[in-house]
Amino acid sequence: MRDAPLFFPQTIYANRKGPAPRVLLAPQRYIQGQGVLANTGKYLQLLGAKRVGILASSRGLKADAKTVINSIEAKGLEVHTSAFDGECSLAEIDKQVEAFSDKFVDCLIAVGGGKCVDAGKCIAYRLGIDVVIVPTLASNDAPTSAVSVLYTPDGVSSGAEFFPQNPAIVIVDTQVVANASTRYLVAGIGDAMATWYEARVCLNNPNATTIMGTRPTLAANAISTICAETLYAVGEAAVESVKANRVDEALEKVVEANTLLSGLGFESGGLAVAHAIAQSYTNLPIVHANYLHGEMVAMGVLTQLMIEGDVDEANKAAEFFAKVGLPIHLGQLSIEVSDTASLNLLAKETSEYATVANMPMEITKSVALRGVIAAHDLGSKVAGKIGDSAYQSLHN
Repeated sequence: MRDAPLFFPQTIYANRKGPAPRVLLAPQRYIQGQGVLANTGKYLQLLGAKRVGILASSRGLKADAKTVINSIEAKGLEVHTSAFDGECSLAEIDKQVEAFSDKFVDCLIAVGGGKCVDAGKCIAYRLGIDVVIVPTLASNDAPTSAVSVLYTPDGVSSGAEFFPQNPAIVIVDTQVVANASTRYLVAGIGDAMATWYEARVCLNNPNATTIMGTRPTLAANAISTICAETLYAVGEAAVESVKANRVDEALEKVVEANTLLSGLGFESGGLAVAHAIAQSYTNLPIVHANYLHGEMVAMGVLTQLMIEGDVDEANKAAEFFAKVGLPIHLGQLSIEVSDTASLNLLAKETSEYATVANMPMEITKSVALRGVIAAHDLGSKVAGKIGDSAYQSLHN
């Protein structure tokens, strides 16, 4: 195992004699389709791997990861596995580095949800090897990026790590996504919908930068736009496809939006309030124990739009969220609007989150709090008009 000091992209991309440059980041290969998991061994030929590490949950090692393992072994490659314990924490990362370091693997494949794939990126970086990401859910946009969100062992957001390269290969089997719980696809829609709303803020604010310390690219902005347009156009249809465990064009489009378009869009387009709110919600035990990242992001989208004063767009987003089953008011995250302690903590953490600096106005604690309550009020009105049957069907 080589020494792997923390990587800070700002030190690479920063331009001390002028404005930050525009930078686009992306994985080397993105492969999506029905049944592609069975071709993993063939795809590894692109990397010349011989000894492959597999990171997945104990359950995953007996399910989707088994397909990956069989495909790799069929190509005569050596496989070593380790079970991921569920949190992308430094303790878990260190444990997995130790588990793989004496196996001399030259490639690591992370198979699972967002925290597993983020942990895989951290582990591979410390080992100095390629990482291949195999998301088994379309619940977030982590798979394509060169960043991992870290959490405490208890699940509270604790920062992020960055890497010099994006994943070597991302492999998304849409049949696996179709077979998963509908709630995960819906959460991915919430995460992906934020991409456009945050990217447009960053593009329009000449002082805004991406998480890499760079200016957003027009390419990332265009990708973010088609991401939102796709979700609004076929999001509801894709949800129905997953309910029927069916792969069709609507599902293929939404999986790509949730994973590739959102991943490229957020990383090279920039973040703002929506994700600051989402990460701050993890400080509330009842929320981080019972809700998914994309569900928190959906509430963040509404909060950001209300802070911007874009009520019409907030109403459009809330109506769409209600139809697919995303939360649109505090009660749907198990929070009472009268719980001032929780709301004050949420507002405080949001105001201190780095990405709020990309907004055209200062996001103080009071501004964040007013935005949260305004989003709740708007969402409550929309829920009263449309109902919450879609949400209840995912949470019963």
